[in-house]
Amino acid sequence: MSKTILVIDDEPRIAEICRDYLSAAGFSVLTAADGPRGLALARKEKPDLVVLDLMLPEMDGLDVCRALRRESAVPVVMLTARVEESDKLVGLELGADDYLTKPFSPRELVARVRAVLRRAGPAEEAAEVVRAGGLTLDRARYRAELRSAEGAAPREVILTPTEFEILAALAAQPGRVFSRAQLLTVARGVAFESYERAIDSHIRNLRRKLEPDEYLVTVHGVGYKFVEG
Repeated sequence: MSKTILVIDDEPRIAEICRDYLSAAGFSVLTAADGPRGLALARKEKPDLVVLDLMLPEMDGLDVCRALRRESAVPVVMLTARVEESDKLVGLELGADDYLTKPFSPRELVARVRAVLRRAGPAEEAAEVVRAGGLTLDRARYRAELRSAEGAAPREVILTPTEFEILAALAAQPGRVFSRAQLLTVARGVAFESYERAIDSHIRNLRRKLEPDEYLVTVHGVGYKFVEG
């Protein structure tokens, strides 16, 4: 069964190009021209990935992404004509998995979508479970659970595919320091040019979701490491 991609963009030509190239690549494609319609369609159709324009009428892409993240971990690839670093960081902090700046190559969009879906899909190998501290990460199901205290029931932690990959890499090797560049490589397909600071946004998201446990430690001037407490 083909994966379903929802494209939310108010520029008809951009939406048409995205639809044509993604359809040619074997995806089923839905489109919406504004934020409220896109959000309603996402809730109804449960797409496998959302391509989301930042600048939308009625409800902008950041608000749509924020609403999606309250309800699901559906992968999001953001599109924008803006180039400011602050805009990219806001999108990433809200849980976007990848970012493309307009004008972009339609073939690059297809490649990014495929890469993000690979991260979000089930593992091709036998199930691999990472346990560190009170954290359990099931790579086969992309499921994360956190036990905050001895004897307490674990709670599920909803992570985006990119967040899951970064956390799994860190938790699999407690104490090892990963540079931002290494973590970008772990989050394969997230091509932000030399945009290593994007990792900081994902780490902030992870820390918020893992509260009150302090597993992720900053190693100043180097990167991050996982400590078991």
